[in-house]
Amino acid sequence: MSRSSSISGFPELLPQQRLVEQRFIAALERVFELNGFSSINTRAIEPMDQLLRKGETSKEVYVLRRLQADADGSSDSGLGLHFDLTVPFARYVLENAGQLQFPFRRYQIQPCWRGERPQEGRFREFWQADIDIVDRDELSPHYEIEVPLVVAEAFAALPLPPMTMHANNRKLCQGFFKGLGLADPMAAIQLMDKRDKVGPDVLADLLRKELGASEEQARLCLAFAQICTDDSSFAERVRELGVEDPMLDEGLAELTAVIEGVRAVEPGLIKADMSIARGLDYYTGTVYETFMSGYERLGSVCSGGRYDELAANNKYRFPGVGMSVGLSRILVPLLDDGVVAASRDVPTCVLVALPDVDSRPDCEALARKLRARGIATQVAPAAQKYGKQIRFAQRRTIPFVVFPDAEGGEPQVRDIRNGEQVAFDPQTWQPPSEDLWPQLEHSGS
Repeated sequence: MSRSSSISGFPELLPQQRLVEQRFIAALERVFELNGFSSINTRAIEPMDQLLRKGETSKEVYVLRRLQADADGSSDSGLGLHFDLTVPFARYVLENAGQLQFPFRRYQIQPCWRGERPQEGRFREFWQADIDIVDRDELSPHYEIEVPLVVAEAFAALPLPPMTMHANNRKLCQGFFKGLGLADPMAAIQLMDKRDKVGPDVLADLLRKELGASEEQARLCLAFAQICTDDSSFAERVRELGVEDPMLDEGLAELTAVIEGVRAVEPGLIKADMSIARGLDYYTGTVYETFMSGYERLGSVCSGGRYDELAANNKYRFPGVGMSVGLSRILVPLLDDGVVAASRDVPTCVLVALPDVDSRPDCEALARKLRARGIATQVAPAAQKYGKQIRFAQRRTIPFVVFPDAEGGEPQVRDIRNGEQVAFDPQTWQPPSEDLWPQLEHSGS
């Protein structure tokens, strides 16, 4: 078989890096479950009409087709790989509403696929970790405070640089652009979402050319987007721009409640930022984007918001609020920079040395006793000199080596990091808790 070339945008981690990813996932799962969220998995594929409900995604969906065309010459399945976990979740809620208890608190950690241009922190295949709370008919606004606090708790459980959340409100944005007199407020929001990519001058030109904005309207849009505060003073600054609309008033009140509610629990976590637009068209209330200190160039590493109509049909409506943690977007750059690592390269805690070929059954029996007590153990692959077997453990950063036939015929165990060697009983010996499994380490950036 010829060697295949790498495909950009599809990261494949080395075993020691995958250990870090697994520990990240376990930490997220623990925090989410401590906060009462239940795990679900959804299928990798969705109907195209569902995937395209999200807005500005038609060029990013990987479409499925059969390699061999059907008899009529068509191989279009009408299906695509999901590019996030929110749209599949909305479908899941509608299909299973009769068997779910509301409000329903869900978390989901799965791969997603997106056909965008690969770059640092952006991949074509990536892991995402979502939490959402949905309710039937009405959703209490206090969940818009709770969700970012749960995500902050999850970040605090990981060896990560500091995170800062930026929040806005869709009603606030729509009300501002409507009160300003722009004909298509939703189109204005989608243009504003491009501000960081194109810059203010290009954005002003787009507002004029695509929405027919006047010079004054474009100026006020840019002034609006520059408002960013770490408290509720943003509301006064928005009002100073002189724009009035009932929806704007509603959005200002809702965002003020979120900013004050989060700050009361986690001061310094959240900012009110009018430049946060979220171009995805199903958001209806608070929207969030999260930036990692020292890695602002990655853009938002955790985003989300409130949606009232995404999980809805002719009979039922399930409003929700959620956030999506870009697990791969966070982790891969940190791994590349050596900022996070595992304390060892393999899960193995103990290597049982092999005195000779005939001793393998006894050594395997000893290893099974340790595994039965929850200690990850493997037997050396070959009956080489003990020096070579110790180097085998060192190369894999296995911390302990057991010698079944040590001096006097009694087993002994050596900590190969400091050379300390003591008597060994497979029924009672216990490694230090920090050595039992690989730990996450943060070297600092």
